[in-house]
Amino acid sequence: MNDSVASPGKGARVTGRIMSGFVIFALVASGIMKLMHTPQVVEGFAQQGWAPWAATTLGIIEVLCAVIYAIPRFAVLGAILVTGYFGGAVSVSLLFQPGALVVPLICGILAWGGLYLRDPRIRVLIPCHRG
Repeated sequence: MNDSVASPGKGARVTGRIMSGFVIFALVASGIMKLMHTPQVVEGFAQQGWAPWAATTLGIIEVLCAVIYAIPRFAVLGAILVTGYFGGAVSVSLLFQPGALVVPLICGILAWGGLYLRDPRIRVLIPCHRG
């Protein structure tokens, strides 16, 4: 590892974990709602012309992305997967509900911001520190 990149301090790690925790919570909650086929999910999918089985598929993808992102050893891979998922969510939002693109956009930013604050590997790849 690059010695010029300092390990994150305790405050940065805690903040990063909180940011990452929010992303994990959002993905798991949304995934569970899709897996349970709640009325809001069924109605929303029908309005957008999605097949009902798509909710199950997307729910599984969301939960798997959250789990991979939550495991420190695989967090970078998880962040990449989460970015792809939220990128798709942003594009679907642009088609159907332009105002709804803010949530997946913020979640994507929080996913990488949280990882940057808690993982020195990302600080090596994205050297935004002062030095």
